[in-house]
Amino acid sequence: MKRTCKHGVLKVFYGDLSKHEADIIATPSDNRLSGREGIDAKVYDVAGEELREACKEISVKQRKLNLPPCPVSTTKFNKPYNLSCKYLLHVVSPDCRRPAQDQNRRDLLPKTYSAMFTAIQGKKEIKSVAAAPFSMDIFSYPHREGAKMTFSLLLEWLDSEECNIEEYHMIVLNKNFIDAMRTVYRETEDQLPGRDTTDE
Repeated sequence: MKRTCKHGVLKVFYGDLSKHEADIIATPSDNRLSGREGIDAKVYDVAGEELREACKEISVKQRKLNLPPCPVSTTKFNKPYNLSCKYLLHVVSPDCRRPAQDQNRRDLLPKTYSAMFTAIQGKKEIKSVAAAPFSMDIFSYPHREGAKMTFSLLLEWLDSEECNIEEYHMIVLNKNFIDAMRTVYRETEDQLPGRDTTDE
């Protein structure tokens, strides 16, 4: 799927985020940047052990400063190590297996995407970003609701003056989420920013 907005293009791919190429790879992380589960674990496996060590250091520094783990919407850049990108961006995403985060998910997900957009805007000469849809894998965000919100947030940003990239690649591996996206896209296409350019 491809949708062209005023300032950037959204492309949706079925595949493995850890094997994709882009200027920035944004991975959905837990609050300790542990890389233990789901898509994030695949990213860490490809990046290599140096990434795990770097993230352990971040956690140790947090504890030494008597700070809690990284809250939802925290963003942290890291070296890409063995990944095919210039920058790796950790984005701490809502985990709907946690009751408080599930209850507040409709506020937390927009906050998370907003934090990512701000982090991306801080980097110069970036043309492409690849990311999995946040919270839609093991973090168990309801897929239909999540697909609608994800499309809206991404396309509004790509349509806005604040967008500083040319392409945003949504890399999806969860087939249930793909089905939800297709349904939501058919139902809401005329309400979304941009125009469908899949066949161009």
